[in-house]
Amino acid sequence: MMHNDLLLTLAYERQNELIAEADRTRLLTSARAARKARRAAKARAARAHPTGNLASCDPSVAAPAR
Repeated sequence: MMHNDLLLTLAYERQNELIAEADRTRLLTSARAARKARRAAKARAARAHPTGNLASCDPSVAAPAR
C-alpha cells in the first residue's frame, strides 16, 4: 500500500507536467503563428515591388524616345 504523501506528490508532479506541456504547446503555437505572419508579410512585400525586365508597364516606359 502506498503512503498518502507519496500519492499526493505523484499527483502534483503529474499536474506540473501537464501544465508544462500546455505551456510548451501554447509557446509553439504562438511562434508558428508569428512565423506564418512574417512569411505572409514578406510575400506581400515581394509582390508589391516587382523586379526584373517585366517590372513596369507604365505609359512613360512605353513612350518612344524623342
